[in-house]
Amino acid sequence: MQKRALGRTGLTIAPVVFGGNVFGWTANEKTSFDLLDRFFGAGFDTIDTADVYSAWVDGHQGGESETIIGKWLKRGYVARDKVTIVTKVGFDNNGAKTGLSARWIAEAVEGSLKRLGTDYIDLYLAHKPDNDVPIEETLTAFSRLKDEGKIRAIGCSNYDATQLQASLDAAARNGLPRFDVLQPEYNLYTRDRFEGPIRDLCLAEDIGVISYYALAAGFLTGKYRVKADTEGAARSYRVGDYLDARGLSILAALDQVAAETGTTQATVAIAWVAARPGITAPIASATSLRQLDSMIAAATLKLTPVQMDLLNKAGE
Repeated sequence: MQKRALGRTGLTIAPVVFGGNVFGWTANEKTSFDLLDRFFGAGFDTIDTADVYSAWVDGHQGGESETIIGKWLKRGYVARDKVTIVTKVGFDNNGAKTGLSARWIAEAVEGSLKRLGTDYIDLYLAHKPDNDVPIEETLTAFSRLKDEGKIRAIGCSNYDATQLQASLDAAARNGLPRFDVLQPEYNLYTRDRFEGPIRDLCLAEDIGVISYYALAAGFLTGKYRVKADTEGAARSYRVGDYLDARGLSILAALDQVAAETGTTQATVAIAWVAARPGITAPIASATSLRQLDSMIAAATLKLTPVQMDLLNKAGE
């Protein structure tokens, strides 16, 4: 499988990343292990998680996803140096503000390392901007962790172009490591959070991009066509947002391309993201082996210019 360079991090990754938010939530431990075995067995190499996953579930504290990944790593199915782990810090947990202070980052990384059962994290991301902490303080904390060998590369998630540029300027001004990776929301329906100034900046500065919500909370799989379809779904609170004329137009285009390629709507939706300018690899999740097969197929699906144009215009 052809790997892609992740910006200037020195890391190269497969063209689809497994979204570990489902581990310990909609995928129990055994299912998670089976999914990871199949994913890595197919030649993929990167998992995305966060210290806050899955604190939104009743009775959870956050860290459940990292814990399952750590248990899977301990089984030894894949050597640690063949696994690229992305995790994040700084998202509020159960109403408690954590943020990106040097104190919290130093504490949080130890928790992540312990749960993951590893000595280092390949890519550590600021989960969202923290307007209460100077960016220099955050970058200095990350720099210290790099010097200590606890993390290999750094990046940010949910930053806009102004915030990312400010971080780059602060890094250059203070001789600190910069954010070399961005993790934005991006899919066929939600395009404005990456296309435009932030994508231009990433391309100009050679910043790697691993985008999340490639399937728009499952909407782009095609299984939600009317509001009744969302009842009982774990992400029903998000899926309903896409059930409008624009969303249905996108589904119609996905139906057509899926039929032409003999694949699924999910495969086409992920492949579209992977083919877009500036994208290193989309993040997608699966809770069954059947769903995972659609993710795996996306890595090798080559959409034609005509198919890409159809999909592009469906969302306009």
